[in-house]
Amino acid sequence: MSIPTDISLHFVEKGRGKPLILLHGNGEDGSYFEHQIDCFSADYRVIALDTRGHGQSPRGEKPFTIVQFAEDLHDFMDENGIDQAILLGFSDGGNIALTFALKYPERVEKLILNGANLFPSGVKARYQWPIEIGYRIARLFSKKSEEAKQNTEMLGLMVNEPHIDPAALARLMMPVLVVAGTKDMIKEKHTRLIYKSLPNARLSIIKGDHFVANKNAVAFNKEVSEFLRN
Repeated sequence: MSIPTDISLHFVEKGRGKPLILLHGNGEDGSYFEHQIDCFSADYRVIALDTRGHGQSPRGEKPFTIVQFAEDLHDFMDENGIDQAILLGFSDGGNIALTFALKYPERVEKLILNGANLFPSGVKARYQWPIEIGYRIARLFSKKSEEAKQNTEMLGLMVNEPHIDPAALARLMMPVLVVAGTKDMIKEKHTRLIYKSLPNARLSIIKGDHFVANKNAVAFNKEVSEFLRN
């Protein structure tokens, strides 16, 4: 049983039906899913959250980690009477969704992972190196600057997390859609590792980069709609 959260997460809600919770990526907020909220609200109760310390959600005092974000999601669902939901997570949001599903599988009806990774080395080096350099610089100034402290926490999520054992994914029996862009910042072999490690998964590689849900929304929404229908 998780300890009640110290904050209330900001969210935008639209539509009725089964809950479909949208989880954004690092440094973003729920507005990232502007092309998904209207599309899926015709058939689902769409809820776009702002993660702890992102968007309009307060930082609070608890750890700034993927594991804590998953606990925040658990508390949010309890507070809003959501016994089970479909989770759609992008990037760090996908990592949160996966972490949540591994701990609370009975709370997840279906899972959509877009640009997720199991560990930091799943990110292509040309994207990861600048993040690591920025993280080290921010750490140097974190004790003197509140902005640097915040940047350290945010970049630290991508440098130090997540840490998910591929073998653990074998426990997840719910249907899963694994999505990535053709030019994603996540290594394709890593995306395929996630897909192959899941017992009931489908893989979709969509034309575009890491941000296919926003930049190629028509193709992304079509894949997600077909997955949800089937």
